[in-house]
Amino acid sequence: MNLNISQVSELIIDVAAREALPRFQSLQDHEIMKKAAGDLVTVADLAVERQLTDRLQEMLPGSLVVGEEVAEADPNLFKLFKQTPQPIWIIDPIDGTGNYARGRPIFAVMVALCKGEEILAGWIYDPINKVMAVAENGSGAYLDGQRCQVAEATSLAEMTGTLHASTFAAKALGARVDQNRHKVRALKSLSCAGHEYLRLLRGEMHFSLFSRCKPWDHAPGSLLHREAGGQSLLLRQDRRYQPSDYAEVGLLMAPDSGSWDEIKQDASCRDQPGNPRKPAGPASLLGD
Repeated sequence: MNLNISQVSELIIDVAAREALPRFQSLQDHEIMKKAAGDLVTVADLAVERQLTDRLQEMLPGSLVVGEEVAEADPNLFKLFKQTPQPIWIIDPIDGTGNYARGRPIFAVMVALCKGEEILAGWIYDPINKVMAVAENGSGAYLDGQRCQVAEATSLAEMTGTLHASTFAAKALGARVDQNRHKVRALKSLSCAGHEYLRLLRGEMHFSLFSRCKPWDHAPGSLLHREAGGQSLLLRQDRRYQPSDYAEVGLLMAPDSGSWDEIKQDASCRDQPGNPRKPAGPASLLGD
């Protein structure tokens, strides 16, 4: 498969400039809709996804697309990751739609390229600040052409990060996080996974816990984080994120394996067959 990574970046930038930016802070009420899950979708989301779908498939003939808006309406598309040998583009046309719809300049366009369960490349683009993050599997992570590295690990009490474990989290996970969030320096959520990943890539925070694992939110970012030296694993299975893991209960990013274990301490695996729970240490964030 012959793909020019830079050309994909340029395509994403162009589509954002044509479809997302002109509509930002100019949406009419009828151009903002609610999806079945209660999330918002705008005419800009739909336009960006259509453009990216057509142009990415033209760039890589024979490829398929799993875009957020189409997949939300047809969950059978998730089966493609296990059923087809063809490369698959994953598209989040506007990550942080709630921010976008309210005129808040915290949103991103995200794209990943997969083959089966393997994430080959990922892009996160911030159209407002014109920041592009790119990673290719095995080749490192780059922010605007400069190699980037996650923050160095430190003690749990000194770690900063976001804990997305309220609205969409499993009750048990949410309760443990609420009980133990004082053990770290928890930052306010930006309500945009793409921008949380950009904070991690810049070394502005140490960790992030996500409780929704949709592929358009995490296929690009989990690869970027890993290529920048971080540890990105599912809470229940202690393995790398795969695009078909959309129903998992949590995904944790940390600077390295030691800090990942310290934050989790296997507390969320207490009832998982074949994965007995380890005793949680006194500093554990997700432990009792």
